[in-house]
Amino acid sequence: MKLLTNKHIVLGITGSIAAYKSTTLASMLTKAGAKVDVVMTASAAKLVAPLTFQSVTGRRVYVDDDLWQGGSHVLHIDLGQKNDAFLIAPATANTIAKLAHGLADNLLAVTALASRTPLLVAPAMDGGMYANPATQANLRILAERGMTIIGPAAGHLASGLSGKGRMVEPEELFGRLRMVLGADGPLSGRKVVVTAGGTREPIDPVRVITNRSSGKQGYALAQAALDLGAAVTLISAPTCLTAPFGAALLNVTTADEMLTAVMGAVEDADVLIMAAAVADFKPAEQADEKIKKAGGVPTLTLEPTLDVLGAVAALPQSRPRLMVGFAAESQNLLENAQSKLSAKQLDLIVANDISAPQAGFDVDTNRVTLLRADGEKRDLPLMSKAEVAERVLGVVVDLLEDL
Repeated sequence: MKLLTNKHIVLGITGSIAAYKSTTLASMLTKAGAKVDVVMTASAAKLVAPLTFQSVTGRRVYVDDDLWQGGSHVLHIDLGQKNDAFLIAPATANTIAKLAHGLADNLLAVTALASRTPLLVAPAMDGGMYANPATQANLRILAERGMTIIGPAAGHLASGLSGKGRMVEPEELFGRLRMVLGADGPLSGRKVVVTAGGTREPIDPVRVITNRSSGKQGYALAQAALDLGAAVTLISAPTCLTAPFGAALLNVTTADEMLTAVMGAVEDADVLIMAAAVADFKPAEQADEKIKKAGGVPTLTLEPTLDVLGAVAALPQSRPRLMVGFAAESQNLLENAQSKLSAKQLDLIVANDISAPQAGFDVDTNRVTLLRADGEKRDLPLMSKAEVAERVLGVVVDLLEDL
């Protein structure tokens, strides 16, 4: 979450019933460390009390009357130019029209006109209003001027009708804002491939061999790479997680599928981070029908799966410039990790003692050791998997700079 720490975000709220959703967005941004200044139109303040936003942000909320008060020398200039990003969510048809034609008859509009930072707009209105040629023309004008238009989504509307006009969910707005803020990061222009989750090897149509990987560390790595400006492909085995917004998601199930997806994705990649827990073994034969208990205890013959990292390392020319692996071990952690680092021709390996408390599978924290091919060793204390991801990507940035 360091991307948003102390970032100054102006959040504009206009008179759509979707304004209530923006309280969640304001809370998410604040929890991520951002300083959120909310500017509300008069119509918005009739739908959601300004005090609600003040309660979740811990900061003053600005309304039209503040434009004429003496609290700031020139309030709209301070708000418009002293921010890192400006997001209007929800944005009504009326506000969109004002932005397109330079009208500045309220605090929100005049602040947007004075802003020199990235401006994001999330439309929210009835389907007929959104489809109206005037609204469509206004949105084209904003897009041509470089503003980011987010949505709207299709679904049930406040009018009782269904159609395109719903404001996108706060989680997507949060993700889009992160992408804008990280666009010029140190991995801008780089492609990063991240694998995550535990593969499943079928025994029969019902049963599988799998492992306890939740995918949390891999998904955190994908988000950290996005925050640094990378184009991210996330290759994920089955998991209950939602992919970070902006990542190109490729879903796989088995180790063979993981290998095929990775080999295709790394052709033009700068970095491969292999965080997935890929099965080492699979059933030699898969039963076509469910194995019945009445038939007695079956004998399961296993065979090794193909080595994904080994296959990538063996690529003659198209292997990524940088390869990062993970070693989840229950004994001889550093010895096993060092052996894998050398055997797979990795630049960095993340050694993870899965027997340690609050580390490894099924938890939100991790305690790892980073081993580089040049011999550098770095022990990290217990921290969140998001923090681990940030540390790993920091080393990736350093290694790329040395290449």
